[in-house]
Amino acid sequence: MVTSKKQETEIRRDEDNKIERAARIRNVFSNQGTGFMNFIRQQGVVGLAIGLAVGTAAGASVKAIVDNLINPLVALITQGVNLNNLKWVLEKANGSHAEVAIGWGAILSSLITLLATALVVYIAVHYAKLDRIDKKKEDAK
Repeated sequence: MVTSKKQETEIRRDEDNKIERAARIRNVFSNQGTGFMNFIRQQGVVGLAIGLAVGTAAGASVKAIVDNLINPLVALITQGVNLNNLKWVLEKANGSHAEVAIGWGAILSSLITLLATALVVYIAVHYAKLDRIDKKKEDAK
């Protein structure tokens, strides 16, 4: 196939344009990737993800600790009373309506679970030195 100089110039120009467009697209994605990584480090998303993962994984362990260690200790102190059954009855049940009560024992049990969960997460993050990953803490120093 015989091509003229003009056609060759147009072909080269088209190829150069394609290469230039590809380079611009590559730069956009490269800059976006770098920007995304900076966002993740600066906003503490890594710390949030670690906290979520460790908290979720520790949930079953914390529940077992609360159910099998803390609640029995509280029951021992309260002479065998189950926390979840403790309530203030505002109005007793009668034939027309159910009992109206505030289950303060269940609330107390839930707060104990919350504090135990926070303690387990703190210990896991602190002793595994996962808090050093967060850039926000580095910037604060």
